[in-house]
Amino acid sequence: QVQLVESGGGMVQAGQSLRLSCTASGTSGSLSEIYFMGWYRQTPGKERELVAASSNLGVTNYADSVKGRSTISRNGPRKNTVTLQLNNLKPEDTAVYYCNANPGHVNYWGKGTLVTVLS
Repeated sequence: QVQLVESGGGMVQAGQSLRLSCTASGTSGSLSEIYFMGWYRQTPGKERELVAASSNLGVTNYADSVKGRSTISRNGPRKNTVTLQLNNLKPEDTAVYYCNANPGHVNYWGKGTLVTVLS
């Protein structure tokens, strides 16, 4: 089993920044290589959508809505931490943000962290 621990959500004013972090760990102490780690977000009544993701080779992918004002990076001894820097936040960025990782090609999700952007 794999556990994803998220941090960094909260309430901010429009124009401010937030940093979301997520660390993956194996409950038995081992962790397979994580090919992709990223962040998705979801609002009530809508499907979960990709915000940004990073491969273990450093290839990144961003949603058009956050391009130019966000940066995703991976760190840690096994690149098992993913950080998403969100700048110039807008009210439409308000959502529950979920960390996603696929160690050993098995998909895992975090519990989600709420980001609220006030206008």
